[in-house]
Amino acid sequence: EQTPLIAAEAVRLYYKAGLNPDLLALVPGRGETVGVALTNHPGVDGVAFTGGTDTASAINRGLAARPGAIIPFIAETGGLNGMFVDTTALKEQIIDDVILSAFGSAGQRCSALRVLYAPKDSADALIEGLKGALAAQVLGDPTDARTDIGPVIDAESRANLEAHVERLSKEAKIIARAELPAGADKGDLFAPVIAEIPTPDFLEREVFGPILHVYRYEPKDLEKVAGKLAARGFGLTLGVHSRIDAFAKEVMELVPAGNVYVNRSIIGAVVGVQPFGGEGLSGTGPKAGGPNSLIRYAAEKAISINIAAQGGDPALLNL
Repeated sequence: EQTPLIAAEAVRLYYKAGLNPDLLALVPGRGETVGVALTNHPGVDGVAFTGGTDTASAINRGLAARPGAIIPFIAETGGLNGMFVDTTALKEQIIDDVILSAFGSAGQRCSALRVLYAPKDSADALIEGLKGALAAQVLGDPTDARTDIGPVIDAESRANLEAHVERLSKEAKIIARAELPAGADKGDLFAPVIAEIPTPDFLEREVFGPILHVYRYEPKDLEKVAGKLAARGFGLTLGVHSRIDAFAKEVMELVPAGNVYVNRSIIGAVVGVQPFGGEGLSGTGPKAGGPNSLIRYAAEKAISINIAAQGGDPALLNL
């Protein structure tokens, strides 16, 4: 819906590579019109969707209301992705991975970091480092090799992000905001933000863009804090930074997530190596690129034949 030119180019390359056009069709348009028509079409035997949680729920309800056979639905949606760090983690590595995870692709990845959970004892130093790293980011044209952060997808997205910043200014604390370059009014550049939030579950849903939320936690309250995040019901990506295996394992047990990254960024799953997909409000599974993905598109059959009734000798046939 928002990237029809990219979709058109991808389809063109598939055709150029020899794919039969009868096997792949591009139908651009708004989801509420084209999407509804496609999912309601009697010729559709399954739906695979990547997008927002609300849209996935709407598709699921629509498919349930269809007459006839129950068809498979595979959804990969967004997440309230958190990263937990402890005092043993390397500050410089945390900063690099947080900046990439939160602001890479202008924060417009379903796997992007939304909330950083920092221990109170080291939070100040970590925040200062993040402020400096954000100030060094170059905003501008993504086709320019010098650019670190490009625009958001459209004016509506930028307006939604600005509305969230307004909420943060009233209910939380803006720690840092990047400077927009000259001429930024000509496009949909959004100045990235780092904000400190008052509660671990301040966010009710995904904020899709370059806004990093930071929450300071007491290590003794880890279980309670992680439980607040888990209670939101999402489960896409999770990050942990620590040199203590027990800490990483504890966080992984407390917070459900389809993809967990330890001591690295939480974006950029490698195709064919790291199957990707979430659980709960973040998706249905199976994971894209995983060993079970193709099975979801197939129909299993179990065939039993009484060979003795056909005059066969089971002892010979089973040799």
